[in-house]
Amino acid sequence: MDAGAEGKAWTVGADAVRAHVEALAGDIGERNIFRAGSLERAAAYIESEWRAQGYEVRRQRYEARGVPCANLEAACPGRERPETILLVGAHYDTVEGTPGADDNASGVAALLEISRAFARWTPACTVRFVAFVNEEPPFFYWRDMGSAVYARAARRRGDRIELMLSLEMLGYYDDRPGSQRYPPLFRYFYPDRADFIAVVSNLRSRHELRRFAAALGRHCQVPLQHAATFGFVPGVSWSDHLSFWRQGYRALMVTDTAFYRNPYYHTMADRPGTLDYARLAQLTEGIALALAERACAPPRDAPALPHRRAEGPSSAAGSNCPEGDRGDDASASPSTRSGDTAWGEDTR
Repeated sequence: MDAGAEGKAWTVGADAVRAHVEALAGDIGERNIFRAGSLERAAAYIESEWRAQGYEVRRQRYEARGVPCANLEAACPGRERPETILLVGAHYDTVEGTPGADDNASGVAALLEISRAFARWTPACTVRFVAFVNEEPPFFYWRDMGSAVYARAARRRGDRIELMLSLEMLGYYDDRPGSQRYPPLFRYFYPDRADFIAVVSNLRSRHELRRFAAALGRHCQVPLQHAATFGFVPGVSWSDHLSFWRQGYRALMVTDTAFYRNPYYHTMADRPGTLDYARLAQLTEGIALALAERACAPPRDAPALPHRRAEGPSSAAGSNCPEGDRGDDASASPSTRSGDTAWGEDTR
């Protein structure tokens, strides 16, 4: 098959993301240390998917309350700047009492399909994919949170993580007026329909936010809103990116805004049938292409669409990423807006 035909064949289908969500939230269901068998089944599912895509998978093992747990990592090594790392992560555990379709099987589904896309490309810098354990209470914010364990180890190693992207609840949308809620004051600046995806950061990461949002706006069919603000605003720090902020890394969260729109948040009703898989697939594809702009940085005359790499994700072959500039100074598409606040620097 020639490069053009191969490139046109690449897409993220609604059936693909639905299959991941149904496997995690339907077949496996609630998954946390209180249901350790289900937590391990979820980890095994993710590991098997990555191995099928051609990746080697590393488990970062540790114990939480006496229960063996693991963060899972797969990596696409960079051809030109392997020491520079873009990290994309999603937590695979759930809060007690919920099957966790939106929170966070939707994020894991996107993670698995983004890694599948990068298995076709040779980036200039390294792209890591990490499935985090123990994001939910009682571990959120504390030392045994999976991403906290990972980020501390990364800092000790001196890992050069240029950007961390947390995928947190990506699949719930509602087109009705009044379906979107916000923290105080934000409602005056953002739409009242829950039909968009949000990218948020602390103020320290605001330049990375603008750069990524501009790239995502060029590739994503789902409307986009973004905001850089204080970490103490309710919801802004409530995922795995917080662990990376604490270690001094720039980090963003991509989210459907969780409890600000999803009435099934942290309940037994957070089931696969409540999600919009067409929009989840469109968003996933957009994130993959936005990351490719940053990670691959192909020349202006590069092929418009990706080639399949002959040697799998660890290949050192020449770059064959999708065409696109780095997006350093590009403006966002008309479907995006800036929500940066000028209230001072967040240094946490």
